[in-house]
Amino acid sequence: MNYLDSLHWIHERTKFGIKPGVKRMKWMLSNLDHPEEKIHGVHVVGTNGKGSTVSYLRDALVANNYEVGTFTSPYIVTFNERISINGVPITNDDLVDLVQIVKPISERLEAETDLGPATEFEIITLMMFVYFGTIHPVDFVIVEAGLGALNDSTNVFQPIMTVLTSIGLDHTNILGDAYMDIAREKAGVIKPSVPLVYAIKPKDALHFVREVVESHHNKGLELDRDIHVLSDETEFTYRYESYELENIQLKMLGQHQHENAALAITTLIEMYQRGIIQLDFNKMIDAIENTKWSGRIEKVKDEPLVLVDGAHNKESIDALVDTLNQYYSDKKIDVLFAAIDGKPIGKMMNRLEEIANRFYVTTFDFPKALPIDTVYEHLEHKHIEKVENYNDFIDEYDGELLVITGSLYFISEARKLFIK
Repeated sequence: MNYLDSLHWIHERTKFGIKPGVKRMKWMLSNLDHPEEKIHGVHVVGTNGKGSTVSYLRDALVANNYEVGTFTSPYIVTFNERISINGVPITNDDLVDLVQIVKPISERLEAETDLGPATEFEIITLMMFVYFGTIHPVDFVIVEAGLGALNDSTNVFQPIMTVLTSIGLDHTNILGDAYMDIAREKAGVIKPSVPLVYAIKPKDALHFVREVVESHHNKGLELDRDIHVLSDETEFTYRYESYELENIQLKMLGQHQHENAALAITTLIEMYQRGIIQLDFNKMIDAIENTKWSGRIEKVKDEPLVLVDGAHNKESIDALVDTLNQYYSDKKIDVLFAAIDGKPIGKMMNRLEEIANRFYVTTFDFPKALPIDTVYEHLEHKHIEKVENYNDFIDEYDGELLVITGSLYFISEARKLFIK
């Protein structure tokens, strides 16, 4: 198999859908001599903020001379970036080699068990564990969970630290439509003796996670209780125990990024205090201040100004709107929106309408992408225009500020029009 053949085989697994549970993963890993047991991993879970937090952790560790593997999803530029070393995606040859290893195991899974075929995400997760566990060991692997936590295919290893970035309503058709449902699922990654760094806003969910932490006798480090962030317009001060780090100014915009960075800093300090890493604090802060993450309020064009943001649920839309109000209130903001099935698009769009001068909806080439008419029906006030060809629309746009959002998969496609 060449690279395209391998990629086609991986993507072909999407026909098996989403199947929560870890039995298939555990079976395949056991038949590959448990590569997941050979990594030193940090598990990052949460509804929003995972990708940014992974990036802060990676850049800070790399700045302190560690080799760091990351597992992220979905990809924004190239598929290979889902498995990266020090921010550099694995090569096409590496991907081909991995497929040749995991494909026979996945075929045996179907032939020898009644667990059913492995999904696309399970295959990619398996490839990651094989790569960092046997082919290219690194100092640390930062593993971003996919959908959920307890029944997510990444939840099969013993991490050295766990980070829970947030609890919000997303994938409600699978995880449940209440904050407590999501909290129970996310809390499934909390393991005895593994410190948990977490940020949770809904009170019931927060109390539940606290109880789980206490029942496991874990060390729990909680935002706004143990960790404090004092934000100015563009800077923030970080406080935890005897540590106070002032005038931290991030490249990534938004108050929510201050909190994501604070979670990363706390995780690194805890690893330092436990003797897991050596940490130069100046290098850590410098790296975190300069961290960038594609697709997060990212400027892709200056004139006219175009931003792309992968806000794909109500909470991330709230963060986007708050950030736009803070940094771009002097501009007429136009919104181009497309979404996939299973999202609360009515609530998302109604919040976006608060800041939209003109509101456009479109669709894109993706199996779960919603048709334009379906998206249109969810906006209460119909202050909206339909865009049949978003490529032409973007190319001809001549307003003050266009924000492209609604789905990470959509902004990944739209971003290609600007980033070569």
